[in-house]
Amino acid sequence: MNLAVHGLEGDVKQGNTYYESVHKALGKFDFVLANPPFNVNGIDKEKIKTDKRFCYGLPRADNGNYLWIQIFWSALNESAAGGGRAGFVMANSASDAGHSEYDLRKALVDDYGVDIMITVSSNFFYTVTLPCTLWFLDKGKKITKRKDKVLFIDARKTYTQIDRAHREYTPGQLQYLANIARLYREEEIDITSLGEMKDEWKKNFPKNKYTDIPGLCKVATLKEIKEQNYSLNPGRYVGITEKAADDFDFYEKLEELNGELEVLNSEAMELEEKITENVSKLLS
Repeated sequence: MNLAVHGLEGDVKQGNTYYESVHKALGKFDFVLANPPFNVNGIDKEKIKTDKRFCYGLPRADNGNYLWIQIFWSALNESAAGGGRAGFVMANSASDAGHSEYDLRKALVDDYGVDIMITVSSNFFYTVTLPCTLWFLDKGKKITKRKDKVLFIDARKTYTQIDRAHREYTPGQLQYLANIARLYREEEIDITSLGEMKDEWKKNFPKNKYTDIPGLCKVATLKEIKEQNYSLNPGRYVGITEKAADDFDFYEKLEELNGELEVLNSEAMELEEKITENVSKLLS
């Protein structure tokens, strides 16, 4: 249905992606676009322990986020002239996840796979209010000048409020963010479609050259990422913009805090369930 709405054709097949690659996608695709389910648990890792798609290994945590990340990464092709690119939506928690997920993230960063990370505001989904992160991987980045660099964009302040519970990007806002990525990649930009963001663009990028903008974007080196314990959270790199005292938006801040609270409540419920399960095992 999604393909049809956008006037596209596709080879749609039914299957369980965790356990099978119905498209035999290993090293096959030029581009991957995806919006996978977040924080899935209960995946039987015994079934996939020898699966070549999981080239960096399996997470010990009962969470499917880093399985999806590797599924997308392994689907990209690679050649002497470059490689495929992937862009996908992911839970914010994956950017800073620890333990075995830290090891997997470190391996991906050290392999020069991560190209761009973008944080998105809450209320962009119609079913949940949680904020999310956009990951952009590039299998050909290791042969480019930006080999040991990652672009971080904090887009939480860039949105259009549709109603109290929903937000979206205008075409101009999308072009604004895309142009920042193009400048970083030294690609041709489009300033004719910036719409309401034209003045903002002129203010931040008057010479149409990339520059770090506090609170918005920052190109970090691999050394800086290592110093941040391999965190891929843009907020750790872009810094904050100074705000006048009378420019404080109470409802905006409340929504941000509410989004963070929902994440913490979800993690607390998971921990409570695991503790209950462990106590039951000990008492049985």
